[in-house]
Amino acid sequence: MTSTPPQCQNLDTQVQTLVQLQDADANLPSQDTATIRTSLNKAISPRFEIVFAGAFSAGKSMLINALLERELLYSAQGHATGTECYIEYAPEPSQERVELTFLSQVEIRQQIGELSQLLTIAEMGDLSDTQQLDKLSQMSQGIWESEGGESRTERAKQAKLLEQLILGWQANRDRIDTVNNATYSMAQLNANSLEEASQYARRSQNSSVLKKINYYCHHPLLDDGNVIIDTPGIDAPVKKDAKIAYDKIEHPDTSAVICVFRTAATGELTTEETQLLERIQKSPGIRDRVFYAFNYIDATWYDDQLRNRLEYQIKSQFRGGNRIYKTSALLGFYGSQIRQASPENNWGLDTIFANTPSTFDQQELTPQFIVEFNRYFATPGRLSRTRFPSTPAISNANSKKEQYQQILNTYGQELIEQLVRDSGIQEFRREITRYLMEDRRPQLFEALADDLRPLCIELRNYYIATWKDLESQPQEIDTIKEQQVQQLNKELKQIGDDFKDHITTYLNESVADKNNTSYERDVRTLQKQMLQKLDDLIEEFSVGDTYKLAQKSRPENAVIPMMAVLVEAFYTLANQLKAVLVKISEELVANYFFQLRKSIHNAEFYNKLYRFLGNDAAMDQNLSRLERQVRDIVVGYAAYQCGTYVRETPEFYGENTVPNFQLRQTLQQACHFQTYEGMVAAEPAIRQLLQVDFEKKVKNTVIREFRTFLNTTLNERLFEMANQQSQTILSQYELARTNLAKTLDQEAEAKLERNRQRQAAVGENIERYNEAIRGINGCLEEMSLGRVKLPPVQETDLQIFTPTTVVSEDSAEVEDNEDNLEVAPSESETVPEETVPEETVAEIPETTFPIPDEDEDVNFSSFGEG
Repeated sequence: MTSTPPQCQNLDTQVQTLVQLQDADANLPSQDTATIRTSLNKAISPRFEIVFAGAFSAGKSMLINALLERELLYSAQGHATGTECYIEYAPEPSQERVELTFLSQVEIRQQIGELSQLLTIAEMGDLSDTQQLDKLSQMSQGIWESEGGESRTERAKQAKLLEQLILGWQANRDRIDTVNNATYSMAQLNANSLEEASQYARRSQNSSVLKKINYYCHHPLLDDGNVIIDTPGIDAPVKKDAKIAYDKIEHPDTSAVICVFRTAATGELTTEETQLLERIQKSPGIRDRVFYAFNYIDATWYDDQLRNRLEYQIKSQFRGGNRIYKTSALLGFYGSQIRQASPENNWGLDTIFANTPSTFDQQELTPQFIVEFNRYFATPGRLSRTRFPSTPAISNANSKKEQYQQILNTYGQELIEQLVRDSGIQEFRREITRYLMEDRRPQLFEALADDLRPLCIELRNYYIATWKDLESQPQEIDTIKEQQVQQLNKELKQIGDDFKDHITTYLNESVADKNNTSYERDVRTLQKQMLQKLDDLIEEFSVGDTYKLAQKSRPENAVIPMMAVLVEAFYTLANQLKAVLVKISEELVANYFFQLRKSIHNAEFYNKLYRFLGNDAAMDQNLSRLERQVRDIVVGYAAYQCGTYVRETPEFYGENTVPNFQLRQTLQQACHFQTYEGMVAAEPAIRQLLQVDFEKKVKNTVIREFRTFLNTTLNERLFEMANQQSQTILSQYELARTNLAKTLDQEAEAKLERNRQRQAAVGENIERYNEAIRGINGCLEEMSLGRVKLPPVQETDLQIFTPTTVVSEDSAEVEDNEDNLEVAPSESETVPEETVPEETVAEIPETTFPIPDEDEDVNFSSFGEG
């Protein structure tokens, strides 16, 4: 047995220290430490729960009995119960006991109702109705008998369970609470020993109404906190019972699972068994602590096809599995029990098998083991007939029990030992015992170390890199100042590049990606308002008002031609639309540059620029000048576009076009009369004519051409301004140097202090890290797991090694004089002789409005910087 050594008592605190170190530093990526916490809980937990899981009738209970070599659990083929059984350690034989927890009346009524519904028989209304219960029990018995026995079909299993539930309620109603789950000790059940209490629980009518059984057994396998748990079948007739099994498998307290399969008897994995394997893989508490027991291996001894199918399932579904066992729990358990039997007690018939479950036989009730034992001896292929020949006396036995006795009277202990070896139970027990006694705790600690390693490597590398970076930083104020000045030209160039990148990104968002919501909203507003204004002007159009305007321009004429009215209408609409487009364009440009300035002022490069120069290198002034230029260009374009509206579209006079037809109809209608009233009568037709002509021109402007022109103008002008502004910033070197000198002493001192504090904090964290690692590694060494120790931070890891330079004789003279040379800046870094005044504005050439053609990784180097 391997218990937790004293060196591991502080493991929880040590692991928590590592997790806290990771969480405390924002420069480290966040990690999900749930797996570490689960592994830690498993390693330090005083309990190790091993769940036996599988289909009902897979032999889980019998396998547990065989493992402990004691008949504790009820085990009979076809028996289905929702009882959870916990088998824990009793330090002394005298402390062995059993605690039984019963279902409540509510739970029993619910299960009876569910089974009645599955069997499509009348549901019971009240548990106190004895006659109805008896009738329901008789119906259940009739169903499973007609199906050929409880193990034959799913319906038979459900009927048998219903019968057991009713009998269990009737036999134990005085112990069953209405709502709560009542728990009773051995003494309360009038049992004087573990065997008597187990015998009570094993009776099918009792086990059917038990919710949970706690066995406390004195057995070395259960020492050191090992707990064996038997769960309901994953294919139990009552689905709630199957859920109990899955919930227990996925419970964080579960540490290992022993899967028990019937594949040896059926040749296949059932759907439920496949689902079980999938659920186990998803349980973080189990990981690879899974054992696979293929029970009923004796079925393959007599059927070559079954044996081949079993081997195929193992090879195809359990590749690489090294915890696979082939067992016959029935033969193995009772085989070990009859080792102590003798002819005097008829080889256990009078003692061991006096109260065991039996199978139905036409001649007599025979214990299942007796049937399978006789088959084992009689069927060719398993036993060597040279060692165990079949005699006439055995073959001529009158009953199965008599045949059993004659076989053992003939071959005795030698055959029993061969049977136990063939059952696979000895190997299964030996491997499980070895795992729990020797491998369990070391493997739990190894799993914890494996889960901790990525976190430790990340912390270690981070601390080493951070320490070296801080160690390589200048330690004197003058050195820091000199370093800052040397970086100044590079910093100014970076600010200029950042400004250009900012302009590029802003343009892409507004022009290409249309993610600049303010700009997109303004453009859509312009489109909407222009189209709405056109609709309003058409609706408000008055022939009378237009007639007066035309007559005012020709006061000497009393009659005005219809064409003159149309001309005035065209001029009036075009001028009013121009006023609207000009106004909206000005607002759009103003808002665009307002948002652009706002984004620039919030940018980091803008704050850096102010820090170096004390001003923005006339950036705002240049943007204001550019804004005026763009506004004038856009306004000019808007005026030009609306000015063209006075010209009719070509379709206006085209043959067989809507505008031409509308024009002729309007003129014809208006000219029927020589008076003003004729024109008024044609007013609706005139509105429609204007609508057809102007709508096409306005849409062409605001939907297609205007935005393209606006985007092009912004692109060209802003890119030009960005390049010029970048050069202006770079030319401010001397001003930046002078300005920086005023604050450099204070900043250098602050940076030096920050580096000192940062390095001290890193040193403290390294010490905390190493202390935790020493404790965990000490625990691992004590568990003989020195090969999986976690990496500490060594003193040599923090040293900075300077590579040695080999100098040739030819270059020695140059090397000697290098300290006396001043390095001249490159052409791109030439320092100007004169500073540019603060109010200097980068000149942007004035533009004459063009008339467009019709067809157009953790970076550690930044630590401690000011």
